[in-house]
Amino acid sequence: MKKTIAVIGGGAAGFFGAIAAAETYPQARVVLFEKGRNVLSKVRISGGGRCNVTNAAATVADLLKGYPRGAKFLKPLFPRFSNQHTIEWFEQRGVKLKTEADGRIFPTTDSSETIVRCLQQQAQQAGVELQLSTPIRQIRPVDAGFELVGTDETIFAVDRVLVTTGGHPQLTGYQWLSELGLSILSPVPSLFTFNIPDSFTRELPGLSVSDALVRLAGSKLQQEGPVLITHWGLSGPAVLKLSAWAARELAETNYQFTSLVNWTNEKPEAARTSLEAFKKMNAGKFVATVAPFGIPNRLWRALLVENEIKDQVRWVDLNGKLFNRLLENLTNGTFQVQGKTTFKEEFVTCGGIALNQLHPQTLESKAIPGLYFAGEVLDIDGITGGYNFQAAWTTGWIAGQSIGQGL
Repeated sequence: MKKTIAVIGGGAAGFFGAIAAAETYPQARVVLFEKGRNVLSKVRISGGGRCNVTNAAATVADLLKGYPRGAKFLKPLFPRFSNQHTIEWFEQRGVKLKTEADGRIFPTTDSSETIVRCLQQQAQQAGVELQLSTPIRQIRPVDAGFELVGTDETIFAVDRVLVTTGGHPQLTGYQWLSELGLSILSPVPSLFTFNIPDSFTRELPGLSVSDALVRLAGSKLQQEGPVLITHWGLSGPAVLKLSAWAARELAETNYQFTSLVNWTNEKPEAARTSLEAFKKMNAGKFVATVAPFGIPNRLWRALLVENEIKDQVRWVDLNGKLFNRLLENLTNGTFQVQGKTTFKEEFVTCGGIALNQLHPQTLESKAIPGLYFAGEVLDIDGITGGYNFQAAWTTGWIAGQSIGQGL
């Protein structure tokens, strides 16, 4: 009689794990359980419906820089299945990919359905059985393997289990796993934008600055890159990266904190020298007509209003306190953040299964042999740019290749 490998969760890691298991252990039956009526729903909406498959980081070391949590755990796994392996995997199966200027990799079709179809076809070809609308509420270890208990009390007898149920916003979402004696790190949101209701930037939605530095007051945490001004506050890669690296610290503040923005991304003294030189070069011009540091005109004018510098002031007249105050706002603008907003439809949490409970080379539970984990259910999360999917592909593939050993 065939041994059964169960995969719980029909997302990116679940499909990749199920495919890897079915291809590596053709003698076993692989069944993928999904609580909903549809699979791969997060893959469908990611990247604005285009699916940011992975990142083009040139080396494993570069790739690891995208993980605020989990980098040490992933370090020995990436040589076995990296972003380069991901690219090859999809391209060998007929999915052509393209790399954008910021390193994000998408299908050339610009449609996530291309990725969804590929995963579904590969699962079908490998013989993976899909059980849709089948939520699992409990995993019971028994002598012969495991019993999976559905919400309708149906019991499925299986030999090995791979859990790929993704992240949850509440600790209660992990209750069924903590009942197994597993240690769970409390989940908190990771990628999010900063809500700043009382700011002059409210009048500048859609405006972006290509290279700024965003910091947290009272902390060494900072990130640089493009900053996007939105209707509700600040977003863009620099803000999203900072939200990921500071996820736990910001949760502790209940998202009430001070963010500092250097619109010039030059060190204050260098910015002072640059601004003095710019002032000298444009001495006879009105301050409002020429913006330094390549700052967009609308933002520059808003900064002048904020600093009470009138349109008829010329650069030659910008002295003393006015100059210093403007420089301070350019290099150390203060924003009172009051809340967060999820970035687009992307939902990422830090937290989940504590990594020290797993055998790092197989992703099997140390305490419960035969139980494996992959994807965002683990305490691994990446910044925006394809890193979270890469962690899902890597952990899914390695768990899937390991799960049938000895069956």
